[in-house]
Amino acid sequence: MPYKVGLISLGCAKNLVDSEMVLGMLNASKFVVTNSIDESDVIIINTCGFIEDSKKESIENILDIVSYHKKTVVTGCLVERYLDELKESIPEVDLWVPIREYSKLNEKLEELLKCEKIEKINPFVRLLSTPKYMAYLRISEGCNNCCTYCAIPLIRGSFRSRPFDDVVKEAHDLVSKGIKELVLISQDTTRYGSDLKDKDIVDLLKEILKIKELYSIRLLYLYPDEISDELIELISKENRIAPYFDIPFQHSSDSLLKAMHRRGTRKDYAILINKIRNKIPHAILRTTYIVGFPGESEKDFADLVSFTRDMRFDHMGAFKYSREENTPAYSFLNQIDEKIKAKRLKEIMEVQKSISYSNNKSHIGEIMEGIVINYNPVNKIYELRSYWNAPDDIDGKISFTSDEKLNIGDIVKVKITNAFVYDLYGEFNK
Repeated sequence: MPYKVGLISLGCAKNLVDSEMVLGMLNASKFVVTNSIDESDVIIINTCGFIEDSKKESIENILDIVSYHKKTVVTGCLVERYLDELKESIPEVDLWVPIREYSKLNEKLEELLKCEKIEKINPFVRLLSTPKYMAYLRISEGCNNCCTYCAIPLIRGSFRSRPFDDVVKEAHDLVSKGIKELVLISQDTTRYGSDLKDKDIVDLLKEILKIKELYSIRLLYLYPDEISDELIELISKENRIAPYFDIPFQHSSDSLLKAMHRRGTRKDYAILINKIRNKIPHAILRTTYIVGFPGESEKDFADLVSFTRDMRFDHMGAFKYSREENTPAYSFLNQIDEKIKAKRLKEIMEVQKSISYSNNKSHIGEIMEGIVINYNPVNKIYELRSYWNAPDDIDGKISFTSDEKLNIGDIVKVKITNAFVYDLYGEFNK
């Protein structure tokens, strides 16, 4: 009788890809995936350990699951980072598997479950958990930027591009299964190919674009100084690449950017943004900030507010600085009080609200093409994914009405008729 397996995936889309590979290795003749904790024989928790809030969420999930007295397997970033401490503090967990031991995950599960041979984890064998029309395509692993606040290099190691042919093969495989939208992800997407011979992100995009059945490609996590003119030019010419630039600037103050070990200056960032908008007037720009980084003065924060008002990002997210062990910034002087962090976070989000609302109103009357991603039978409202919003639920929603019955995954056009602070509203355009 097959084992019933439940899996909880925490953290980012890159972690979700790992979870999908773990489920993919569990052969259907030996395992059945279930959403029910009570029905599960074994529960796998793929954790995040990036910042304090994500660590707390991971711990809370582990403690909750072990209370069910099921066989419990914990993997992921938190385990990679705190393996010894976790083993000691939560002995109820049956198996801890850090990222560096994923190649042996099959053997560890065989031993734990006393079952027959399980195939090794394989990037080409994934049980997709995303909707049937889209999938994430991870193109590299690790990071070389070594930002002083970030634990990613400690967890995921140095930057490694996936082999060019492997990425292209997986893209073909995914599209052959009906995937219409591919979202390219990594810790540093624009660095792709820097460790390969004669290949870069532009070469990769051109090769994937040869897949005629593919409707849309989206890039996430672009490092500012790696966005080349050639990349901007390609996106401007290829309507199947979403004109969507997700660029985590983190801050605008030159002194803080230097302390963060971020390349570039406020002036550099403004030049880049203007270059993108001049070349692609309808481009969507999203960014992420850290507020309360050690030494952030009132002047630094005022600079960030000014930068935000000047650049008028379509989507912006901000986080309070999280002091992470074994990162350089952990020992920096002038750590910022939590109350000041919270105050600055609230203020910068208030600034963005008015910008988002103004930007969103500019879309009224526009006809957006995209994929139907949801339908609420109660209020008879559909949702659309267009070039305007990414699939990670950070951007707003596009809701619309239709007199015609539509199916999830349909490609349709919607005329935007109303705008809100974060969301758009429209009607089906025949």
